[in-house]
Amino acid sequence: MTAAPQRQRRALRPGVEYEYDQLLISRDESRNFVTRLLVQRAEAGGWELDRLRIGPDGNRRVVLRRKIIRQQQLWFAW
Repeated sequence: MTAAPQRQRRALRPGVEYEYDQLLISRDESRNFVTRLLVQRAEAGGWELDRLRIGPDGNRRVVLRRKIIRQQQLWFAW
């Protein structure tokens, strides 16, 4: 597996922002291995599958995303 993490952030709609992670998985890896890898990333890191493409060379290009939750700052006037 070749992990080329390229993380970026995009807002699809106001108030909702996602962080993206891209992976390149070799064609030599089994389907079971890829499934376990993606399930582990989903359970441990909160990632969800956004896109999976299998190229003509057999390599899998995977894009994962997770929602960025920002904490609102509360300002009180005393």
